[in-house]
Amino acid sequence: MSRGLTFQPEGFYHIYNRGTERRDVFISGSDYDRFISLLYLANNQQLLHRSNYQGRTLPELLALTRGETLVDVCAYCLMPNHFHLLVREHTENGISKFMQKLMTGYTMYFNKLHERTGALFQSKFKARDANDDSYLRYLISYIHLNPVKLVEPLWKEKGISDTDAVKEYLASYIRSSYLDFMGVARAEGKILNMAVLPDYFAVPHDFETSVNEWLDYQNS
Repeated sequence: MSRGLTFQPEGFYHIYNRGTERRDVFISGSDYDRFISLLYLANNQQLLHRSNYQGRTLPELLALTRGETLVDVCAYCLMPNHFHLLVREHTENGISKFMQKLMTGYTMYFNKLHERTGALFQSKFKARDANDDSYLRYLISYIHLNPVKLVEPLWKEKGISDTDAVKEYLASYIRSSYLDFMGVARAEGKILNMAVLPDYFAVPHDFETSVNEWLDYQNS
């Protein structure tokens, strides 16, 4: 569960978890695609069926019709050994139901594919209240800045050696909602409901400016 946190209707929450023993939980592009497809398909009241996935690409899965959603997914980022989500509770127990479907569905897929058994993640999931306005705005940038670690592992401790290269890398990272916040039209945009967020970023340039400010601040 959520370690004692009670999810409130229309509340925003930072959901995250990492692989057990810090192991990688995304090994191939297909692994990332399966989790991303589950962000969409697990977000409804219906049961998941393996037949949904047979022979279908990620764009085809994201084109499937789904029923009433459990939560609003507002942002996400997948890293090799962990993930971050920003979600909004809009149905009773929506976050708990969504996360159970998401993590159970992905663990079953991963264990079968990689011929393993047992828990894949450290716990069911962790959650932090994100309803403070300043924290929520910061969180959106924080989630999307995670991939910087892949090219500059010590950027928070020692700064960034090549800021332009980091910005180019973020703009090419397809395993997060960064491109959607930048206004890029793609199939993954169906996962998100950014309309429920406060109007921090009226246009994509505002989001880009916020991210760049964090990069520049960390580098100063």
